[in-house]
Parts: sequence; C-alpha cells; structure tokens
Amino acid sequence: MKKTIKIIGLLLGLTVVLYMTWLNLPVTINRYSDIKYADKIIDQIEEYKKNKGLPESDDWETLKKFGFKDHADFLVPEYQKINNDNYELIFIEGFDGPYLLWNSKDRKWKKGQPTFPGEWTKDK
Repeated sequence: MKKTIKIIGLLLGLTVVLYMTWLNLPVTINRYSDIKYADKIIDQIEEYKKNKGLPESDDWETLKKFGFKDHADFLVPEYQKINNDNYELIFIEGFDGPYLLWNSKDRKWKKGQPTFPGEWTKDK
C-alpha cells in the first residue's frame, strides 16, 4: 500500500514538474504549430501589402484568402491593422493575456498584450 502511494505521488509530482517546464519554454517551441501556420499568413499579407497596402481589420473576405480560419464571429489568428505600415496577428485564448502575438514592427513572436491602433491613442 505504501509503495502504491509513493508511486502515485511520484507520478503526480513528475506531471506537475513537466507541465511547469512546458509553460516556461519559449513560445517558438511550445506554440510551434500556431507559429508555422501564421507565418504562411504573414507571407501572404506582406505580398498583398506590396501591391495594395494593408487590408483593413474588418475586410474578412481578403483575410480569408490569406488562410485565416473563420469561426463565425472572429478569425483565427486575430488580425489588427495598427496603421498603414504595421499590423498584429494575435492568438487569443481565454479572457486575459498574455497572448501569442506577432507585430510587424518588431517582426518576432512573443507573449504580450495587443497594441491599440493609432486612431485609438490619438488625443482628441
């Protein structure tokens, strides 16, 4: 009986350690499939940007052509046009951040909070 309790305790402890390790890995490792999928979308957006400029955040028809997944009332990943030169892709999970995001200004994947578009931050 004591041996069984020790084995269960060891397995439970090992599971907690592995889970905590997984959470603390860089996003490029534990979110590899999301990043690989979104990198294809980024290439499409950059090509479109050269010819026609950045699409608007609410231009769903164009965004779907780039490979965004349509979930009835939102796209995955979320696309946000910041200004005429910059945009963000955001994988939103749950209510609170930090979220996995890619900013065209920084050009790297990170965990963080989305940037407010330029017109939201102007003083009026």
